[in-house]
Amino acid sequence: MTTAKPLRVGMVGYAFMGAAHSHAWRTAPRFFDLPLQPQLTAVAGRKADGVRAAADKLGWGSVETDWRRLIDRDDIDLIDICTPGNTHAEIAIAALEAGKHVLCEKPLANSVEEAELMTHAAETAAKSGVLSMCGFSYRRTPALALAKRFVDQGRLGDIRHVRAQYLQDWLSDANAPMTWRLDKSKSGSGSLGDIGAHSIDAAQWVTGQNITGVSAMLETFVPERPLAGDMVGLGGHGDISSDAPRGKVTVDDAAIFSARFDGGASAGAIGVFEATRYALGRKNAMRLEVNGTKGSLAFDFEEMNVLSFYDAAESPDAGFRRIFVTEPEHPYVVNWWPTGHGLGYEHGFTHQVVDLVTAIGEGRQPEPSFADALQVQRVLAAVESSATHSSQWQKV
Repeated sequence: MTTAKPLRVGMVGYAFMGAAHSHAWRTAPRFFDLPLQPQLTAVAGRKADGVRAAADKLGWGSVETDWRRLIDRDDIDLIDICTPGNTHAEIAIAALEAGKHVLCEKPLANSVEEAELMTHAAETAAKSGVLSMCGFSYRRTPALALAKRFVDQGRLGDIRHVRAQYLQDWLSDANAPMTWRLDKSKSGSGSLGDIGAHSIDAAQWVTGQNITGVSAMLETFVPERPLAGDMVGLGGHGDISSDAPRGKVTVDDAAIFSARFDGGASAGAIGVFEATRYALGRKNAMRLEVNGTKGSLAFDFEEMNVLSFYDAAESPDAGFRRIFVTEPEHPYVVNWWPTGHGLGYEHGFTHQVVDLVTAIGEGRQPEPSFADALQVQRVLAAVESSATHSSQWQKV
């Protein structure tokens, strides 16, 4: 029996991210000692039958069909936003102004202007002890967190190169059906914001440097898709009969850009980024490689328990060595399984809850803050602007 004060959570949205967040809220206090005890108090969704079924399946105590009623409730301390990007700003700002802590999925918003309003609301609320965080969950992958540790320890020296890719293939079928992720009014952008945002955040976080300028290309390979069909995972199979209606894709399918970083005390690194949902055979290849003056590191989420590391002084002729990140001294791992027993995708969300709840319990700003997420939003906007203007260099 825990004696920790409860942290009563209200979640908005219950699909893919809602399921991942629900698992995390349930699991975190069972494996980590937290200063507050998360309680899955209520979940909100527009469809009464759907949200009721989700609550029963995912373990939520009650339901609402309007997120505003969730915020109005006295028995809610934190709002967890797992909805499309076009709703983030309104929900987050209302929650913060009502004195509720906020966890908001990435990207923070659909525009820089919305993200600025959210950041202002977060900074104002923080003065009264109301805290917020953006959900860039890959930061909580032990191998990537170990990469961050190595950079902070100076083991790579001055950073020179950053290579970041996020490769998926779930849209490769030109007849996969339309979803909200392909509608700019709801998602803000396509591969760029959906998965490229993760690469941008990870690259800036691991290196400790911000992107200051970009030159970019965006491409939409399939301009129309079936409006009806069977969803399978994120994609599926559309209705391709002769009279089946089709909708216009209004986002990018792929994004490529070069970047310069600010460098802090040293000359800034240069970087190359790629995000696509058309890389056949790549299921969730979120990759990051960093080269410095003393060493290099490389990470691929399709082998998420491994960090490849090269120390030029230690073994100049040996090349990269593989570190299996399952030792107790590695980030987050001590609370899980014996050495050699790897973790999975869902653990990043559990660690996200751990870090958020710990920060709230200690009264300090959790990371990444809305201000951190605003920096990512500014990079996304610069990429879109550059691509619109024939890849001209665009300052962030």
